[in-house]
Amino acid sequence: MEQNNQNYLAEERLGRLMAKYAVPCVISLLVGALYNIVDQIFIAKADYLGSYGNAANAVVFPLTVIALAIAVMIGDGCCAFVSLSLGRRERENALKSVGNSIVMAAGSGVLLAIVCLVFGQQLISLFGGTVNEQTFAYSKEYLFTIALGMPFYMFGQAMNPIIRADGNPKFAMFSTLMGAAVNIVLDPIFIFGLRMGMTGAAVATVAGQVLTAASAVFYLVKARILRVKKSDFALSRRIVGKTLTLGICSFLSQISLVAAMAAINNMIRKYGALDEIFGQAQYAQIPMAVVGIVMKFFQIVISIVVGMAAGCIPIVGYNMGVGRPDRVKKLFTRLLVLEAAVGAAAFVIVEFMPNVLISVFGSANESVYYTEFAVKAFRIYLCMIIFACVNKAAFIFLQAMGKAAASTMLSMVREIVFGVGFALLLPIYFGLDGVLYSMPVSDILTAIISAAVIVSAYRKLNRETNSPKTEASKAQA
Repeated sequence: MEQNNQNYLAEERLGRLMAKYAVPCVISLLVGALYNIVDQIFIAKADYLGSYGNAANAVVFPLTVIALAIAVMIGDGCCAFVSLSLGRRERENALKSVGNSIVMAAGSGVLLAIVCLVFGQQLISLFGGTVNEQTFAYSKEYLFTIALGMPFYMFGQAMNPIIRADGNPKFAMFSTLMGAAVNIVLDPIFIFGLRMGMTGAAVATVAGQVLTAASAVFYLVKARILRVKKSDFALSRRIVGKTLTLGICSFLSQISLVAAMAAINNMIRKYGALDEIFGQAQYAQIPMAVVGIVMKFFQIVISIVVGMAAGCIPIVGYNMGVGRPDRVKKLFTRLLVLEAAVGAAAFVIVEFMPNVLISVFGSANESVYYTEFAVKAFRIYLCMIIFACVNKAAFIFLQAMGKAAASTMLSMVREIVFGVGFALLLPIYFGLDGVLYSMPVSDILTAIISAAVIVSAYRKLNRETNSPKTEASKAQA
């Protein structure tokens, strides 16, 4: 996509643009989510790991989300900055942002890996891994190898949106697909064939991440319009600040989830110990394992939702840059409708087919208490998933419009104020069930606030659409 062809983002039909950019983005994020999910599916079906392995996977999962949060902050921020810069014909700023983002992704990946290796046991304890001795041991085993792969994982995830911004969403999708395929092939070999346990699952994951990172390097060397030069790698405070500001919503939407998971896991450990059934040592890991698989399904749904919204970032950024708020408003409307439809489909699945989901994660080898709690967890925890989907779409779309403050505020309120607050408060009154109620209550309250912000955004877009400047831009198009 050469510079003189960029204007097709302001001219092509919105439906076609969404298909071109959002579909590959959805697939990329889904495949990225599958790394951890596939591990958990195979772990659950290994009779020598079972719910202990599932619980360990749930304990380490927040640490992989931290890695993803930093990566998407860099990648999505760069993608938004590049799109806005190209729309304003500021090519040098776009290239500088890409070079700076490469340096940030590589450096932060190494730093986080060191932190996980040095403070691994403390981090496992923070996320509830002390629920019993076996879960703690499996968590340490899994984290060690996962930490070694974090630099590759973070680099690959950060470069993915940058490759999309270069006009090649298909390559971004296929590079992630290749890595996931390697993981899917190697998981059963290492877990069942070689019986390498949690280490085998982690090695399979890291192998796929290395391949995705390598393919990103290969692409960047031959990039279409974002081919950086040596001077672009020199960090600029202005460029770094703007890039990270635009990506902060993506960061907070992920990192705040970590805070919520830490609260949830610890409340599960605390109030599970007081439960008549799960207070028994042989069943203590079940609530954490169950909530872990519920979160994995939720991650699949949110990957679709975030992918649809994030795929629109280059379209939104460019049209805002060239003065076409009318197209941005139409795109926002289409996106909200589609996100609500995804949430409705997910609602039907969790409310009417929870046993199907449970069976995917290996319930055959578990007790009846595992199945009973899992059905209840799916039906309560995700009963307001439609609101969750629309909320996420609003957060990211506002970010793409350059409204980082509003986007950040919404994300913080949802995940920190509500997500953590209710996870700590409700179990006091409802015990273990209070952990499950925290999710729908948070989503309902966030939806009320989001509605007000969405209405405000529409009004602003309407004013800009009717301005003389916009009318001139339409005439030129």
